[in-house]
Amino acid sequence: MTIGQRIKNIRDNLNMSQVDFADKINVSKQTLYKYENNIITNIPSDKIEAIASIGKISPSYIMGWDSTDVSLKKKKGVTINVLERVAAGIPIEAMENIIDTEEIPEELAKTGEFFGLKIHGDSMEPKISEGDIVIVRKQEDAESGQIIIATVNGTDATCKRLRKYHDGIELISNNPSYNPMFFTNEEIENEPVKIIGKVVELRAKF
Repeated sequence: MTIGQRIKNIRDNLNMSQVDFADKINVSKQTLYKYENNIITNIPSDKIEAIASIGKISPSYIMGWDSTDVSLKKKKGVTINVLERVAAGIPIEAMENIIDTEEIPEELAKTGEFFGLKIHGDSMEPKISEGDIVIVRKQEDAESGQIIIATVNGTDATCKRLRKYHDGIELISNNPSYNPMFFTNEEIENEPVKIIGKVVELRAKF
């Protein structure tokens, strides 16, 4: 097993997305991708130590010097459908534009109903890019600050960060080139603005 495979096993075992894991060890998701795929093999020692600390294992296991920590086994996964788009007004289970499948941990699958969605556009860059796949838990509400999938005025679903206020909500792009979209409570009902799900993981594509 390579260093990259051990790092990916640690992340999978923790049910963490590439974005969240990369943030934990203070690198970009692209750098983490290169670690996991052995594109970068000379990983700085402080990053190895950070990964080991998060995974609660020894740095020597990551480096392949110690095989005693090989208790990290990939847990049984559940396959979910990845959609090209989510059309407003059509239930997720009725969608026919399935383009791929992804596997999520069994423990995560037990917490709700999930689907994957391919990202179009650059409104959520740099964290989420064109062609990336987001793993979404179906739900009709979310907490302020969470990344959601929503439909606005009957349009196809869009990926945005949710911000809640007493008089309405704001849908915010990561990309500063896009202005936030604010909707009053009345507009939420009349447009309508509907939350379809919460993004729980990013599967970046390169």
